[in-house]
Amino acid sequence: MLEKIIQIFKVKNLRTKILFTLGLLIVFRFAAHIPVPGVNLEGLKNFFESNQIFGLLNMFTGGGMENFSVVALGVGPYITSSIIMQLLTMVVPALEKLQKEEGEEGRKKINQITRWATVPLAILQSYAMISLLQKSGQNILPNMDMFQLVSTIITLTAGTIFLMWLGELITEKGIGNGVSLIIFAGIVSGIPLALQQTLVDFNQSKVMEIIIFAVVAIVVIAGIVFITEGQRNIPVQYARRVRGMKMYGGTATHLPLRVNQAGVIPIIFAMSIMLLPGMVANFLVNVNNDLIRTIAKNIADLFNNQLFYGALYFVMVIAFTYFYTSVTFDPKQISEHLQKQGGFVPGIRPGNQTREYLSRTVSRITLTGSLFLGLVAVLPFVMKAFFDIPSLVIGGTGILIVVSVVIETVKQVESEMVMRDYESFY
Repeated sequence: MLEKIIQIFKVKNLRTKILFTLGLLIVFRFAAHIPVPGVNLEGLKNFFESNQIFGLLNMFTGGGMENFSVVALGVGPYITSSIIMQLLTMVVPALEKLQKEEGEEGRKKINQITRWATVPLAILQSYAMISLLQKSGQNILPNMDMFQLVSTIITLTAGTIFLMWLGELITEKGIGNGVSLIIFAGIVSGIPLALQQTLVDFNQSKVMEIIIFAVVAIVVIAGIVFITEGQRNIPVQYARRVRGMKMYGGTATHLPLRVNQAGVIPIIFAMSIMLLPGMVANFLVNVNNDLIRTIAKNIADLFNNQLFYGALYFVMVIAFTYFYTSVTFDPKQISEHLQKQGGFVPGIRPGNQTREYLSRTVSRITLTGSLFLGLVAVLPFVMKAFFDIPSLVIGGTGILIVVSVVIETVKQVESEMVMRDYESFY
């Protein structure tokens, strides 16, 4: 491994990309510690410690929310905009045509629309966060006049746009996916503090719990790698074609179907839906109307119930996994494409039978992927129920993102090394 690292840093182009990426991630970490003026940081810290849901969101921003920094929103609005655009390109014919028929230029236009859509989403999310913190009862944000409110919203929105720019710079000139690496850096930045807190609070009665937790963490990481890399290969045979004096086709290949085709997007969808009722209820719990206040309090108490929240979260992750897979994977389109290219699955007739076979196969492997994502999503609740060491738990979703980003980045580094080996032959 050390020899591989030395070999990587001997390649000037790859070394430059890695150092450039690390430099921009350091800039992001500095920005995450620049607080917005006029915020009661002690009350803000108490709010996030007492609210597990917002503590999870704080983890994704690398502590940016807890510090109410200029990048407190992280890249959340940009991710939301990207997901919305991805779904719209499958529903709106004009966007679908733009993506499929115009090639690279079409993708550039869609990316530009995604960037512009990030701005209003960031403004709305900034205002919602400010309103929620003002209603939290922790005296986090004192009474703000219109100028302070507008300037804070502009600052938070600018922070999101800044991170979006950093992410695109990393993708273009660095190594790996920029937005994914920013989320990765935000998650792992909390690990040293969690380890330090665990060591400070350490006592011999917790030794066995820590050992069991470490074993569970290793098993979970191994499971994530196994599921993330797992795929079902559907054999595909191409018929032979004679054109003139030459024969084409007759080759055998396979159609890879990943076990977890949806990635972490179902968890993000489910998290967004799960946060909405609790946020609205906490916002309305202090209104003057007795009926609305009672209903809001009951909803807030219901979503604070760990058993109910975990069970509903698990079910919604499974549902969104099937939904997103059905949107992104179209068996009819793939079967038609295979038929046009003269390809077929051995033992399956082209056309409707191929479509039904692909639908049935995808449905079966999606069950495994959805159950896996659901277990990963509720992992923090399970760990908290069995172990009294919540400071070490960065969350199953966090582990999934960290492992996925590491695998993706390592693959890109390896491809750069392979390309260099090929260039050495010339």
